[in-house]
Amino acid sequence: MKRTTLIALPLALCMAIASLPAQQPSTTTPPAAKQSATGEKLPPNRDRRHAAKLFMQAGKLFMAEKFEEAMALYKKAAALDASNRDYALAIEVARNHAVTALVQSAAKDRLRGNATAAHAALEHARALAPNDPQVEQHLYELGNDQVLDAPTPLYDGTSSGLRSAAALMPLQGEKSFHLHADARQIAQQIFTAYGIQVTIDDSVRSNRIFFDLDEVNFAQAVQAFTLATRTFYVPLDAHRALIARDSREARLQFENQELETITVSGMDANAISDLVNVAKNVFQIQNAVADTTASSITLRAAPELLTAFNNTLRPLLDGKSQVMLEVRILQLARNSTRSTGTSLPQTFTAANVYTEEQSILNANSTLVQEIISSGLASANDPLAIIGILIASGSVSSSLFSNGLLLFGGGITQSALSPGGSFTVDLGHTYSNSRQLDNVQLRLGDGEASTLRLGSRYPIQTSSYSNMSSSSSAIAGLTTSGTSSALAALLASYSSTATIPQVSYQDLGLTLKTTASVMRNDHLALSIELKIDALSGTTLNDNPILTSRSYSGVITTREGESVILAGELDKSETRSLSGTPGIGEIPGLNQIDDNEKQKNTSSLLILVTPHLVRGPQSTGHSPMFRIQRTGQPQ
Repeated sequence: MKRTTLIALPLALCMAIASLPAQQPSTTTPPAAKQSATGEKLPPNRDRRHAAKLFMQAGKLFMAEKFEEAMALYKKAAALDASNRDYALAIEVARNHAVTALVQSAAKDRLRGNATAAHAALEHARALAPNDPQVEQHLYELGNDQVLDAPTPLYDGTSSGLRSAAALMPLQGEKSFHLHADARQIAQQIFTAYGIQVTIDDSVRSNRIFFDLDEVNFAQAVQAFTLATRTFYVPLDAHRALIARDSREARLQFENQELETITVSGMDANAISDLVNVAKNVFQIQNAVADTTASSITLRAAPELLTAFNNTLRPLLDGKSQVMLEVRILQLARNSTRSTGTSLPQTFTAANVYTEEQSILNANSTLVQEIISSGLASANDPLAIIGILIASGSVSSSLFSNGLLLFGGGITQSALSPGGSFTVDLGHTYSNSRQLDNVQLRLGDGEASTLRLGSRYPIQTSSYSNMSSSSSAIAGLTTSGTSSALAALLASYSSTATIPQVSYQDLGLTLKTTASVMRNDHLALSIELKIDALSGTTLNDNPILTSRSYSGVITTREGESVILAGELDKSETRSLSGTPGIGEIPGLNQIDDNEKQKNTSSLLILVTPHLVRGPQSTGHSPMFRIQRTGQPQ
């Protein structure tokens, strides 16, 4: 629709220019300024003609898909004649087409893996249309690809919390304290000296203590106070805090609790359960819940406990490698059917012409008399009479369906009629189908995985029957009784019940893989491949399955693709039908009907391993050389 609009614009503009009335300047009064229909002042005729010429040239460049050059000419035309709204519209249309072409070019470069060229094309498109959402979206996707391709650690030590814990912001500086008073009063004076409002819980004892400190900051003063009074404080916000007696119950009641979810991919249910027990028994994190489905642990505890648990868990997780297998399954199928040649009649019918004429005339004597009396044909011209009868539909015979071949003369003149039609067959059918499956499997080091692609086919293995051929005769229940409708209902009832027993067989591809990370950055893949399909034949009403399997170990580098299996099935069928004798002569057999079918199918499986997390220090310790510089003692 856009191209149709741009083609119409130059034509409309030319018609508008051609229809402009010629204006002759007056010799007595100065010419008035020309104005458009909207009241705007029109440019001189010379500029308008030049703008129209540029507009026509830009239209040709647009049709040649040179959108940026066309846009430049449109801008020149708009600068010469600003009163024509078509020029401004053409600029926007050309800009949109240029941006679309650049986006399509960037998409092609992105598929080829050329991110630099794709980014350059998108930046050029953004320069043409700075606020185009389509360009911004493609730039975002391109940047997302680069982020996803960059290797990042699976566990980076961060946690997902509901909110961060509050932190006090006391006054800076050092202060001195020489106090001998109640512990609750001393707490008020210490926190107030650093600009913190304190709330004291009832659990804090009112003991009189000596508190003498010189030139200490807030952390030192609070630490000394909590040790002396066996208390702890909890920040409420930046300038308020709560003091309570140090006990397990008080800490569970007052301490800030943070919620954290830790992902432990690659661990089984037993390992995740062990981690939960460690969190509860060692770190006293009682609110610990395991989710074996998502391979994660959710903890709710104080920030200090969560930090200690993370520091302990991090080296345990980093010690096990993880591999992502990218499996590409490509299926190609080509079917070709070609039919050429001719089909000649296989049967012929011979008849005597005189005998057939007399038979037709005698069978339609009444119509013959009407034809002769009406003057349509002479009585001495039987062929004309028969032609009129055939044309009127009164006579139908197989001899007149496919034509006649006359031979002989007189009474012995005969006719030969083919039994079928003569056909010429020129046909070619070709189909090509492609199917690509791209599957990603994420495995731990030494972990096994199974991939199944296909369907499940039901196969009857046995059947159950009640082995009863008849039932007891009970009037009104199993026999008709007094109702004839009941007899009709029982007539359609079968007393023998057969229940089939069905099992489902997996058809398609089954791939079992175990990945192992070796020390030299190589990956060992233990692979078991099996392909099951229906053979097309049956035995005892059960289908026969064809199975192909492969098992082995492949060693490859990280990121290198391996062709795991290749399968090629090719079949060719050729049939020839025609006249006996002609079809057996070389060269002439091409005249007869030939049909040739070719079916080709191929299967290609590529496996590309990617090392998501490489070998860490645990289990793969590097070797160090120790050099002694001193003399032995």
